Amino acid sequence: MTDSTTADRRLAVDLATRAGELLVEVRASSRLSGKELGDVGDRRADDFLQEELAAARPNDSVLSEESADDRSRLDAARVWIVDPVDGTREYGTLEGPNGARTDWAVHVALWGADSGLLVGAVALPALGVTYSDNDEVVAPTVGLAPPRSDERPRVVVSGSRPPAFAQAVADALGGDVLSMGSAGAKAIAVVRGEADAYVHAGGQYEWDSAAPVAVAQAKGLWCSRIDGSPLVYNQSDTYLPDLIVCRPELAETIIETIRAASVDPG
Repeated sequence: MTDSTTADRRLAVDLATRAGELLVEVRASSRLSGKELGDVGDRRADDFLQEELAAARPNDSVLSEESADDRSRLDAARVWIVDPVDGTREYGTLEGPNGARTDWAVHVALWGADSGLLVGAVALPALGVTYSDNDEVVAPTVGLAPPRSDERPRVVVSGSRPPAFAQAVADALGGDVLSMGSAGAKAIAVVRGEADAYVHAGGQYEWDSAAPVAVAQAKGLWCSRIDGSPLVYNQSDTYLPDLIVCRPELAETIIETIRAASVDPG
């Protein structure tokens, strides 16, 4: 690990954490909710991240969900890939059976032309925690998902766009399907041991998965597209529609089950 990588990781964690704190403040002080609150949060967090990255890393490019795509990034040596609010709908949900939703995140990742994903940080602001691509072990945690009632594997999926093969994957693992909000929250649920696999095929973009994948890979988890091929970032087309994040011993069964369902990864 180089000193520059350590500094970049610290920056990613700092920015994801501070953007999350800003979002919590906006959420608490605003009279808005739903899409209106989500739009304000997206804009405020994106402005913050863009300004901080311009000041701290002026020679790097930035790819953000909430800003126009500067195509010069395709020739850049380093590109920050950020999602200012991953799970905007969950962020804007202030009322429900368990109160305000906590399954939303802030993503900050750094991609390098020679090495792919270099660093990543995923903040879960409503829980007051940020995870990075360091080698620290994450103890089993509860908070994103209900406590387990048994040892059956859990497969987390999008609550709004669950893949058609979700139940088949859960059945193959002898487990259950659990719906959850943002991509970052679902990936981190696997990191935290609250779930065993996260599968998705309903459409995503690079900013949805870059930081979560950087963190999950560093913790020893399997990360790939649903056909088992690598996840590739800083592409001309930022559409990266499907994803597997899982305990490594489950990967073969998951990929084979999806293949048997004849799902086209797109």
